[in-house]
Amino acid sequence: MDLRRKGCLILLLVLVLVVKGESNNVVFNVKHKYGGRARVHTVLNELKEHDSRRHGRMLAAVDFQLGGNGQPTDAALYYTKLTIGTPSKDYHVQVDTGSDILWVNCAGCARCPSKSSLGIDLTLYDLKASATGKSVSCDQEFCTDMFNAPYSDCRVGSPCEYQVTYGDGSSTSGYFVKDYIHFDQVSGDLKTTTMNSSIAFGCSSKQSGELGSSTQAVDGIIGFGQANSSLISQLALSGKVNKVFSHCLDGSNGGGIFAVGQVVQPKVKSTPLVPNEPHYNVVMKGIEINGKALDVSTTIFDAGSNRGTIIDSGTTLAYLPSKVYSALMDTLMVKQPALPTHLVEGSFHCFFYSKKIDDGFPVVTFQFANSLSLKVYPHDYLFQVGENEWCIGWQDSGMQTKDGKEITLLGDLVLSNKVVVYDLENQSVGWTEYNCSSSIKVRDGTSGKVYSVGSHNISSASTLKSRMVFTFFILVISILCNLLK
Repeated sequence: MDLRRKGCLILLLVLVLVVKGESNNVVFNVKHKYGGRARVHTVLNELKEHDSRRHGRMLAAVDFQLGGNGQPTDAALYYTKLTIGTPSKDYHVQVDTGSDILWVNCAGCARCPSKSSLGIDLTLYDLKASATGKSVSCDQEFCTDMFNAPYSDCRVGSPCEYQVTYGDGSSTSGYFVKDYIHFDQVSGDLKTTTMNSSIAFGCSSKQSGELGSSTQAVDGIIGFGQANSSLISQLALSGKVNKVFSHCLDGSNGGGIFAVGQVVQPKVKSTPLVPNEPHYNVVMKGIEINGKALDVSTTIFDAGSNRGTIIDSGTTLAYLPSKVYSALMDTLMVKQPALPTHLVEGSFHCFFYSKKIDDGFPVVTFQFANSLSLKVYPHDYLFQVGENEWCIGWQDSGMQTKDGKEITLLGDLVLSNKVVVYDLENQSVGWTEYNCSSSIKVRDGTSGKVYSVGSHNISSASTLKSRMVFTFFILVISILCNLLK
């Protein structure tokens, strides 16, 4: 081979490797854990497994850049990148509205994952390696607040320990530490500056089950629940932000908005949260199909002891009690009585349909207390898995509580293409239909100023940027190689 041509090929190879590595170098990426339509039936099975595990484990303005998309065939779990410690290091953690603590895997952890198939580098937090890291002892206020009581068998100076056991039998245990975490604080329209805050979080020293063996691993979980131990509660307690956060998942173009702070625009109507519940529970009044009420008792929507319906962005699909699910499925197919359906992965009802789905299937509307409604269009609850092949996202909850009542849980399937606001200060949740590829206006809790927070699609943006850089260098190398001939 000609040496000049060989040199061009080597340079091309080096650039491919450099560009490939560049796409991960973005702060606060929030991406979907699962991706790829080519393996759609496998993905559907993984989605159900993810949701099942998740249900078992339920217990100033800041801009989180969002990536991925809301399609059930591509998504199941969002994760973001946190920067922790001094010197700072990056950690990828799940974004979870259904749990209350932030924890990451720590140095010396037993059975913590060391590799991930998500294209990310896993990092172990080392308390001794951070100049700003401190241990949290069991006699400190955070520990007593965490357990809502004095820590049993506490000796002054001993670590504040924790253990979380999930519904699938997996668990994580360790101790709490405190260190600086770096955030993107909104400082102007579509502009951010770095904000530091000292946050207490779990240092996982031991894992078992799915957490320790999953190939699609991340470094931990960031909880946006209501408890005082959650990230949002700690930021609010320190005076950094108001205890309000919102998301707008773009189901059409991918990405969207995730922000901490009071949403000023668009205006969002809300419904009260059911008090004294660890999750975001609301009271559902009924379901309408194309404006006609579904004939089911409203008491069926209570998940035991009048706890209401759970709103959870960490769940991908939507789960309904058996009687509601059966009535809904029968009504959905009224306009298509001769359309045959087939099962995929045992629970997804699918069919072949070549016409416009929004014309062939009805709009489903959920009605909540305070006259708040939530419309779900056919293009939301139907998702394409092949050429003209569509699957229905509604699922039979199949989960029984201790008092025999089934859970009603609404996930990303119905929350996409809407601004959803979780207002813990006023104990309410609200939403409105919105273009999630645009921007929202958020009020800064300290200055009172109103700023625009734009949408992000980190996955697509990074890929596009890499392609543009790659194409540019291909052109340059082609010119150089031609000159060398």
